[in-house]
Amino acid sequence: MSRFLSVVATAALVVAVSTGSAFAQDFRALARQDLQRAHDELAANHPAPAIPGAASQGFRAWLDTGLQESLALTPRVNSGDSHAYLLRFFAGGFRDSNIQVSPTFEGTGPYFGISWPGFTTGWRNGRYVVTYVKPGTRNAPRVGDLVTDCNLIPIEEFARAKLDRWEGNLETEAGRVTSAPYLMWNRNNPFTTGVPSQCSFQSGRGRPRDIQIRPIPIVPGDLEAAYRATVYMPPATPLAVETVNGRPWLHVHSFSDSAGWPAFNAAVEAQAAALRGPQGFVLDLRAARGSGENSSTARGYGLANRIWTPEFTVSRQPAAGDITYRATQGNRDWYAGALGRMEADPYFVQESMFVIEQTREIVAAFDAAIAAGQPTFTLAGRPAVSDTGATNPVQGPVIVLVDAGCSGGCLDTLDLLSRLPNVRIAGSTTATDSIFVEPTVERLPSNYSDLSYGHKAWTSRPRANNQPYAPAQGLIYTGDPVDENAVRAWVGTLFQ
Repeated sequence: MSRFLSVVATAALVVAVSTGSAFAQDFRALARQDLQRAHDELAANHPAPAIPGAASQGFRAWLDTGLQESLALTPRVNSGDSHAYLLRFFAGGFRDSNIQVSPTFEGTGPYFGISWPGFTTGWRNGRYVVTYVKPGTRNAPRVGDLVTDCNLIPIEEFARAKLDRWEGNLETEAGRVTSAPYLMWNRNNPFTTGVPSQCSFQSGRGRPRDIQIRPIPIVPGDLEAAYRATVYMPPATPLAVETVNGRPWLHVHSFSDSAGWPAFNAAVEAQAAALRGPQGFVLDLRAARGSGENSSTARGYGLANRIWTPEFTVSRQPAAGDITYRATQGNRDWYAGALGRMEADPYFVQESMFVIEQTREIVAAFDAAIAAGQPTFTLAGRPAVSDTGATNPVQGPVIVLVDAGCSGGCLDTLDLLSRLPNVRIAGSTTATDSIFVEPTVERLPSNYSDLSYGHKAWTSRPRANNQPYAPAQGLIYTGDPVDENAVRAWVGTLFQ
């Protein structure tokens, strides 16, 4: 959940950045303060310390070690952006996408850099390859060339030092895909290298050739063009319905509350008959990130119910199973606050009254556990529902298109869609999430960052901890992910 600084805080940040070294010590102090607070908040309220099993081991191993590693880097913090990078490094070390520290100001963004070599790389079929070369760039590799090493360092080692935890989680396919364009850029991260001075590139089966790399000036639009030529980015209107090759194509590229759900849901309801026709339809969940203030999962389930009807989906929804909560006052207060927001939202009351009722029960359980001095409590989630016998209203095949940007509520939605008949998941591997779900968001002392973490443990979730959705053989798209015409033509072959 992103927020922006107040006018006063933003002005303070501009002054601090622009006046250079006089304020550098302030940013170092703020980084130390925020790191310690994030550590203490996670230690006090995150479920992992109280939950046994493999899913908690990474958290326990990194919590104190990561704090010390991060604190050791604070002398190199010299700006608001470097402060954000260091907090991101600490959060990334948990290898849990549900633990994040995000700047509250408008930071670098995906298209930011202070220099680049005029070309960009992407992650393709397990390798770093050149995906874009700016026209007119001299002494540049060719699109499709494989990167073998940079600065005499094997490319895997070079990539991990420059990208891992700073730009993405290189333990995951999704983290590789979204961070790959930054391999050659200088993103003004003082903890890593900028543009490499030399790299080796291999064309086809030929021998690698060394290229001396020189940074070139950035012209506005350069880096956005390079990134968009490498990684699929959602359109400006994230929710829409169109007809492609004679069948409906539903665009769902965001689960944010502000994405325009009321109008989109109305459009889906108006076209329900067409969606259920024998020709089938496409549900495009590429880049479907973002979370709602109350429940992004409810958005996805609400969409499925509009298409397949609640009577049909109810017996196919995955059982919630046991949910374990760490009984702390901080976690209790979060639920009480969330309950108040839900009850004050008329649309949410109309759409998801069952969530409100569950939250009321959870707050009461927190009160009972805290009063009894219990460190945790477990509640049984919604059990599996027997088949209602309702007829599947969707007559045709359904292709659900996913990629590395499908995260958060998108994954929860796939938990349901993957259980429906005649539904196939296609595209490329999604992001991952841990079993520690549903975010608490807290402003850190500097006012420049928000800490977000999953505050309950879904210990019985059918999908394992940090397990993505990967399309089956024959449903994997290996072409250019940003060539929309090629993607649509390929999807069309899946209906033949």
